[in-house]
Parts: sequence; C-alpha cells; structure tokens
Amino acid sequence: MNAPDLDPCRSALADVVAIPVTPFAEDGTVDQDAYRMLLRRLLDGGIRALTPNGNTGEFYALSPEERLLVTELTVAEAGGRAEVLAGVGHDLTTAIASARHARDTGASMIMIHQPVHPYVARDGWIDYHRSIADAVPGLGVVPYIRDPALDGRTLDRLGALCPNVVGVKYAVRDAARFAAFARDAGLDRFVWVAGLAELYAPAYWSAGATGFTSGLVNVAPSVSTGMLAALRAGDFAEAMRVWERIRPFEELRAARQSADNVTVVKAALAELGLCRAEVRPPSRQLPDPVREEVAALVRGWGL
Repeated sequence: MNAPDLDPCRSALADVVAIPVTPFAEDGTVDQDAYRMLLRRLLDGGIRALTPNGNTGEFYALSPEERLLVTELTVAEAGGRAEVLAGVGHDLTTAIASARHARDTGASMIMIHQPVHPYVARDGWIDYHRSIADAVPGLGVVPYIRDPALDGRTLDRLGALCPNVVGVKYAVRDAARFAAFARDAGLDRFVWVAGLAELYAPAYWSAGATGFTSGLVNVAPSVSTGMLAALRAGDFAEAMRVWERIRPFEELRAARQSADNVTVVKAALAELGLCRAEVRPPSRQLPDPVREEVAALVRGWGL
C-alpha cells in the first residue's frame, strides 16, 4: 500500500490552527446551527486548520456522543476548504475509536490530548500514542504536549515508530524548554505548533514554531491571521503590535491557571451576538465586572 500524502496536513499545521468553541443551546445541547455558522466565519476568514474537540471546544465537558457529533459537523462544514484535526483522548480504547471515527468521517488528522493519568511512564506515553497512530495510519497525528517533564528524545522515539506523526502542539510555558525540546526531537522532522496561542506565538516562532493554535480566532479571525502574516514576513515589530493589542484579552483567559480560558472567548462571541455565553462545569460564567471588561475589549477592536 502506498504511503499517504500528508503534505497537506503539514502545510495546514504551519498556519493558524483554530480551536472552535462548542456553543450550547438553551436546553443545554450542542447548538448545531450556531456551531456551523461559527465554522463558516472561520473558513471565510481564511482559516485552513480546524480542531474540533480541542480544549477551547470543552472537550472534557462533552459526552462521547457529542464529541462524535462535533467532528461530523466540522468535516461537513469544512467541505475540503480546511484540514480537520479532530481531538481524541481519554482511555486508549475510546481514543482509538474516536480516531477511527474521525478517519471514517473524513478528517485528515487527529490531535491526541495529553494523557490524563496520575502515573505516566515515558515508555507508556509512547505506547499510548503509538497505539492510536497505528490504528489510523492514513491520518496525520499531532501529539498535544503539556507535560514539562516530557523530553524531546521521547518524541524522537515515537516519530521513528510512527511516520504519520507529522506535527506537535507544544503547550509548555517555557520558550527555552521548547527550543531544546524541538531540537532534541528533530526540528525539521515535525511541524511545530505553538500550543499556547498568540500570547506565546512570537517567542515560540523565533525558536522554530511555524504555526500556532488560537481560541481568539473565533472572535477575530483577521487579528490572528494578521499576526501570522507579520511573523512569516519577519516583521516582529508588527507581530508585537498585534500581541499588545490582544494581550489584555489573552491575559484574562490565562489568569488563575486558565480558569476562564473558554468563558472569556464565549463571552466575547456573545457580545457579538454569535452564540450564547454558557459553558459547562468545571468552567463557570464570568462575574459581571470581567464580562464588561471583555465586552469593552471587543468593542475596542471594532469588529
């Protein structure tokens, strides 16, 4: 069997990788119409990579059936205009089933969430990712790395075993650690995606990242793509002007260990009349003063 062509996946990862929110209707179910409208807005804004079931999509608060639904809606709405990087995770059986569902639905890639387990051995981390990657050899695979104890040589071993591991979403808040990790794993071997969004994108870009994830892009696609354009042009002054513009918004999301990461984005979308602000526990609604602060920021962007 011929090896799959994963170049489109690599190209899409070296870009703004959008993490769509999952809007909820008044009865608490996934608001499918609002979700598809938000996806169209991203696509019309030039986004080429969509990650259903990411953390901004409240992956851990969705039921198994809802996670499958969100993947299906995303592939249907993308319609070939963007690569779909479906988030998978939880126990190994569930992760493999979700990966196969993503493949059968038409996604081109999967993002494997950082394993949620109190005891993670390095060889066990490799076994977990290898089992999922081997189950879908035709899909691009992107590990989501949030563990600062993981070293680049462990990823290097995984890449040697799984040729469909094409990219890495790196989300450890340490640019020097990222630079070392990427070089130990193979800087040119994978597409490196700054997994901490726009606030970290310039620093990680300078160390080798060529793409970055974004939740902000749900609210202001042109702001995110503007930062990317500046970074690609080597215009770090312009990139930092964008950085300063969105810094208050992103700092609200990052406060208290990112407690309001999703809530701030949904509050901004509600201010624009694009979806309801409701989130599911363990996230929570914003206090009125913070909600007003978010609204003022959005109004200041002139969207």
